[in-house]
Formats: sequence, C-alpha cells, structure tokens
Amino acid sequence: MKLKINSILILITTVTGIGTATAHPHVWVAARSEVVFAPDGRIAGIQHAWEFDEMYSAYAVQGLGKDGKPPTREELAPLAKTNVESLAEFEYFTFAKHNSAKLAFKPPEKVTLEANDKKIVTMRFFLPLETPVAAKKPFSFQVYDPTYFVSFGLEKKDPVTLAGAPAGCSLSLVEPAPLLSTDNQKLSEAFFQNMSPGADFGVKLATRAIVACP
Repeated sequence: MKLKINSILILITTVTGIGTATAHPHVWVAARSEVVFAPDGRIAGIQHAWEFDEMYSAYAVQGLGKDGKPPTREELAPLAKTNVESLAEFEYFTFAKHNSAKLAFKPPEKVTLEANDKKIVTMRFFLPLETPVAAKKPFSFQVYDPTYFVSFGLEKKDPVTLAGAPAGCSLSLVEPAPLLSTDNQKLSEAFFQNMSPGADFGVKLATRAIVACP
C-alpha cells in the first residue's frame, strides 16, 4: 500500500520507523459528520470533523504555538492544506451511495485544522457532492480507510446529524456485523507482523449512516 498522506507518512516513519508499504492502523480518528441539505431540499454534501489521536496531534503541533499555548488555525493551515490535498487520492475516506449508486464528491471546502487546550487536533471540512441528490431515495455513507491504515470510529455523542433537512427526514446508523473468526485472525496476524490485514478490511468495521425523507 502506497499511502501518500504526507503528514501521516512523516509521523509513521519518525515515530515508529516502519516502512510505509506495510501498515496496520497507526492513526486513529474519532469522526463526527453532518449531512447538509440545500435550500431546495436536496442533499448537498457532508460536513466532517475528524479528531486525531494524541500521537498524531503531538506531531501536528510540534514546534508550533507560543508560551506553551496550542497553535492557531493560521499556524496549522499549511498542514491542513497538505492533508486535504493528499486525501483526494483516497476519495476522502468517504463513500456515499444514492439508491445503491455510488456518488462522487467535489474537492473539500472550508478546510481548517485546529488544536484544543489539550493540543488535540481536529480537522474540519465540507465535502460537497458532485451533484446534489434528492433524499426521497435512500442516501447512505460510510467513513473508513479500506486498507485500515487509518482507523475511523464514530464519536459517542451525536456522531451523525442532519442540517437543514426537510420535515420528516430520518437518520439511522447501521453497525457493522461482528467480524468472522477468520477476519479476527487476519487482524491479529496483521498487528503482530505490522502488515495490512487486506484490501477493504476497513469497510467491515465501518458504521453506515442512512438518510430517508418522505
């Protein structure tokens, strides 16, 4: 796997000394998403907020900030730009369907990277659909890294919400099925051998959000 998320690659090679061709998750993300509706009632895109783990955050803020304070958005802007540009190759780890057909996204908008008082870093961006879709047919999406290099997990409180949805719209979350014993074995072997557990492994652990409107 040739992962080209530059900042993450630097983190991995610096902190762990591991080659980038083999990976089994080294970056953890707590994700929160908002399905954004346009004024005409169609789904326009998804607003993401990804909170990174302590190790990645420590790397991201290294050398930034003054007097022990967290760095500002402006100081983190170059890293935010690098991250989001690199994510294009991986479809922004966001996979959406409308009436069972795969949807395409435009480049992200309003990209920011910020650090809280504990210097934990969160990246926020709006991912617009190539073509907005009517929610009268099922719309669903998942956030995951197919190779499981990056492990995505939903925030516990309000992990997915709706913004500007027409009256009567509903949201449901479908948890992934338990892993088969063979998958658990692959995961364990991958961990100890520092290898990827296999293509599309991430989807097996990804929650699906489904939006339905009358």
